[in-house]
Amino acid sequence: VQLQASGGGLVQTGDSLRLSCTDSRRTFSNNAVAWFRQAPGKEREFVAAINWRGASTSYSDSVKGRFTISRDNAKNTVSLQMNSLKPEDSAVYFCASSRRSSTSSSSSDYPYWGRGTLVTVSS
Repeated sequence: VQLQASGGGLVQTGDSLRLSCTDSRRTFSNNAVAWFRQAPGKEREFVAAINWRGASTSYSDSVKGRFTISRDNAKNTVSLQMNSLKPEDSAVYFCASSRRSSTSSSSSDYPYWGRGTLVTVSS
């Protein structure tokens, strides 16, 4: 598994961004995938996860109702649609793949991590 996150950028409060995570080795279609984020000086935190089929998703309370995680296994891509962005959403966003098919909010359940993509939301 070799993950790559993309789509970050500088936006204003209320704007939207769509992050993408691809697996260049095309091996994560059977695994749950999650997004985590880490702001400067803060611990990495769970954002959203999706199971291998895309039928089950979970979100942190801070993004529920604003962010949507989805996947297209044919395109080997997991996306995170982020709407109504707030300054507190500013962070480096990482995608991570599990060895399991079901979701988890624990970073320890995701052994495969890609480089992050920076999201900055200005007020």
